[in-house]
Amino acid sequence: MPSHDPIDYSADPQARERELELSRRELVRMGIGAGLGLALTPWAQLGAQGDLAHRDMDEEQPSALITRTIPSSGEKLPAVGIGTARRYDVATAEEKVPLLETLREFPKRGGKLIDTAPSYGNAEAVTGELVAQLGIRDQLFLATKVSVRGTDATSGVAQMQASFRALHTDHLDLMQVWNLQGTETLLPVLREMKAQKKIRYVGVTTSNERQYPELEALLKKEQLDFIQVDYAADNRQAADRILPQAKDRGAAVLINLPFGRSRVFQNVLTTPVPDWAKEFEATTWAQIFLKYIVANAAVTCVIPGTAQLKYVTDNMSAARGVLPDAAMLKKIEALVGKAM
Repeated sequence: MPSHDPIDYSADPQARERELELSRRELVRMGIGAGLGLALTPWAQLGAQGDLAHRDMDEEQPSALITRTIPSSGEKLPAVGIGTARRYDVATAEEKVPLLETLREFPKRGGKLIDTAPSYGNAEAVTGELVAQLGIRDQLFLATKVSVRGTDATSGVAQMQASFRALHTDHLDLMQVWNLQGTETLLPVLREMKAQKKIRYVGVTTSNERQYPELEALLKKEQLDFIQVDYAADNRQAADRILPQAKDRGAAVLINLPFGRSRVFQNVLTTPVPDWAKEFEATTWAQIFLKYIVANAAVTCVIPGTAQLKYVTDNMSAARGVLPDAAMLKKIEALVGKAM
């Protein structure tokens, strides 16, 4: 299977960062990347029209907010959220300023779900600090993760207790077993915590197609509220079996890596946004690629890494209006090439 990343970055860990920053600058210079939605974030980044019944009365955003229903409860979530990997792993007050602006605007634009993890460095603590500072906890759906190795859940319980403290909350909306590490050990613990109303939903995550067989087996065996998986216009393997199976099993689906660590932008660096994108109310490449994902009826919420105000504005526009039909989806796929 060909690699998405033919360049060997192992000798220079900063080489990828420099390359992606150049890509971002080129898009901005050309005026076609006004909303990458942090397309360059390597981790956070994931049909029918969905539920368009909920309408925002804000005159600036008259289009319908696209929401999706969590099968296990009937609760609705906006179809675009925020991932916090890497970009929220900051330390200084100066670095937190754009994040604060982003999180302040996010619920105003209709956003709700924020996904983080202890494995994202300071991201979990920074997210909790800023949410508490803004006083918006009750407006959000907070999701984080836990993992263990082996059969002892003690370290996982301690990790979750730390997450509650880091996120400044006494309850979490979604707790996910990260990268399927310790599902057999942790899922009983998470279900007990759900019964105690410490968490509202239980899920698992992966961002690696090599884990898809394990995830498929788990979906058959366990009744999960959520799964989280990687999916993008050029990374469509999950659409073949994982997404349909999740839909059949009544599991909500979060999508990470929706921009494929910026891969989807590489083939359009010198290409203006096509006129046909207006048919589904997309005006930027980020909106095109996000709406591509949301068009899959199995997808509940896509979580692009989002750490600047201009990106949250752009990304949340992809959670409004109509979605591309089958013909438009094929056009998008042609732009980025076949799945590798």
